Amino acid sequence: MLKPEATPEQFRALVNEAAELGTYSVCVSPSALPIEVPESMHIATVVGFPSGAVKPEIKAAEAARAVADGAEEVDMVINIPLAIEGRAEDLQAEIQAVRDAIPGKVLKVIIESAALSDDAIVLACKAAAAAQADFVKTSTGFHPAGGASTHAVTLMRETVGDALGVKASGGIRSGKDALAMIEAGATRLGLSSSAKILEEL
Repeated sequence: MLKPEATPEQFRALVNEAAELGTYSVCVSPSALPIEVPESMHIATVVGFPSGAVKPEIKAAEAARAVADGAEEVDMVINIPLAIEGRAEDLQAEIQAVRDAIPGKVLKVIIESAALSDDAIVLACKAAAAAQADFVKTSTGFHPAGGASTHAVTLMRETVGDALGVKASGGIRSGKDALAMIEAGATRLGLSSSAKILEEL
């Protein structure tokens, strides 16, 4: 539930639906935190979202505040031009800044794969691994270039091996799509259509 117009009532409905479906987590905007969830459910949030065009220290501060407000997992959006321009050291430093701000918490790095070349995807994944992130993630779901693709997921999995999780997110709207992402190497799916997809499966 990352729509900017989402209301507290909608966030509560999201948690109730997630509890009924047995999902691993809910992902909500930082402003929705803190949020009450069942004990078995995890809370994820986003930082630098959706553009990634924010200074590293701001992303780090946003992540630290989100964790203080109850987030257990943080999905950060990279500064996309760093990957496009091949600035691996700067990209790793940005991810490291967020990693250092949330010790012991799960860090997912959204690379916006649909906006990147294969070489840039590989560079971004290597930077995330070097900065000790826990996951690389395909997309915000808000970029006009599109969301997750099996090609990107396959490439991301080949790049990080078993060292990191791969989260496919953005535009996964059917059971067929979900299974294709898992077969390509995704270990986590970010879905806004969970009920529909689970019903199909």
